[in-house]
Amino acid sequence: MSETTVPVTQTAASAAVPVIAESSTPRGRRARIALRTLQVVLALFYVIASALPKLIAHPSAVEGFDRMGWGSAGMYTIGVLELAGGIALLIPVLQSVAAVALSGLMVGAFVVQLTYFDGENAATPLILIVPLALIAWARRRHNADLLRLVRRRA
Repeated sequence: MSETTVPVTQTAASAAVPVIAESSTPRGRRARIALRTLQVVLALFYVIASALPKLIAHPSAVEGFDRMGWGSAGMYTIGVLELAGGIALLIPVLQSVAAVALSGLMVGAFVVQLTYFDGENAATPLILIVPLALIAWARRRHNADLLRLVRRRA
């Protein structure tokens, strides 16, 4: 019996960046599960713990936005953005973009915490940026799929 081998070719980009979260090894499978779990936990946090109090006008949310002078319009706007970001974290083609958008929202939250609330809870947005950055990086290949969908619709 003879054995035939076929040369495997890789592009420079795929050879330079091994993506563990996309591999079929047991380590890659665990990484995919951990990343997906992180996305679900963050999505639940943004939808339930962060957006919901703003959207139902919980007294603590109303007080905070009144203290900043943003009123109910600002509260509802931020609540809708957090709700949309939390849901988008669960949609494969939107995961990376949602993580980047929520990171931007957290930078704004950090600045607000420092300026209006004397840095009382300023660490929370910074802590949330770390897993969001990980998701944005690990799911970055979905950006090409999203771009193709947008171009197809245009």
